[in-house]
Amino acid sequence: QVQLVESGGGLVQAGGSLRLSCAASGRIFSINTMRWYRQAPGKQRELVAAITSGGSTNYADSVKGRFTISRDNARNTVYLQMDSLKPEDTGDYYCNADLLGGDAQRIYRYWGQGTQVTVSS
Repeated sequence: QVQLVESGGGLVQAGGSLRLSCAASGRIFSINTMRWYRQAPGKQRELVAAITSGGSTNYADSVKGRFTISRDNARNTVYLQMDSLKPEDTGDYYCNADLLGGDAQRIYRYWGQGTQVTVSS
């Protein structure tokens, strides 16, 4: 069974940094795009950053220049380096991945369970 597990969340002061990790495990054949989303209290989930299997990236305007997404294909892991954090970055952060795995005959999108990030002012 394929699963995604996030880690690295926590409490940090404004201006600080955190690094999130999301590892995919199980019977995996290939992983396409991997993404980070976040959901602030009372708001809809929004896309923060994405990275393709080839390493192309895109970011939400609100995090450009502060966040960096990367991946280690050998470890089936995606990272989110978050610098110059602001209180408005507070929320639950989720990763997802489009991957072929398990007994599936096609690519499915899998989600992690989320990790909480709190930025204090």
